[in-house]
Amino acid sequence: MKEHNDISSCIYSALETYFKNLDGEMPAPIYDMVLKSVERPMFEVIIKQAGGNQTQAAAMLGINRNTLRKKLVDYKLV
Repeated sequence: MKEHNDISSCIYSALETYFKNLDGEMPAPIYDMVLKSVERPMFEVIIKQAGGNQTQAAAMLGINRNTLRKKLVDYKLV
C-alpha cells in the first residue's frame, strides 16, 4: 500500500474489507457509497468543532454556507 494519510488509510482498509466480504455479490455503486459514508461524520465533526456556527463550519470546509446548510438538512443534522 502506498503512503496515505490517516483518513485515506481508513477508507482504503474499509474498501478492501468491503470487497473481501462481497462473497460473489455485485458491489454497490462505490462512489456514492463512499461519499455518503464520509460526508455525514465529516459534517458532524466540523459543525461540532465550529460550535454550531454554520458560517465558520462552511469556511473550515471551504464550501458555501448554503451548500453546508443543505447538507446538514439532508443528513438531518439541524
